[in-house]
Amino acid sequence: MADKKLMIDSTILIDYFRKTDKNNSMLVRHFDKYDQLYISCVTEFEVLNGASSVHSQFWDQMLQRFSILPFDSVVAKEAVKIVHQLKVARKTIDKPDLFIAATAVVHGLMLDTANKKHFVHISSLSLLDQ
Repeated sequence: MADKKLMIDSTILIDYFRKTDKNNSMLVRHFDKYDQLYISCVTEFEVLNGASSVHSQFWDQMLQRFSILPFDSVVAKEAVKIVHQLKVARKTIDKPDLFIAATAVVHGLMLDTANKKHFVHISSLSLLDQ
């Protein structure tokens, strides 16, 4: 049986962080269902950049549970392809979301996010249906 892999974005992590009942979060369900969870280094930046000094230790420990994928030349070139595809469709996307999507595409990973509307116009990206 193939390993079940999934990439998540910061919305899934922040949902977990904010929930009082952590067991009722998408993140806990994903850890139960998938063998390996991934994030982009852009997602790592987003959560660490938004964390107060009080919460930094929480995020440092949490992020150790993920394989963190780099933003490299291959991902940059995929991001360019996505931008061109979106321009043809007259759609735009914020740069962090663009880089996260390109990372998922390059690594052949399905992405889960609480903000699907940010990603739905990217034809090369597979989004998790809930």
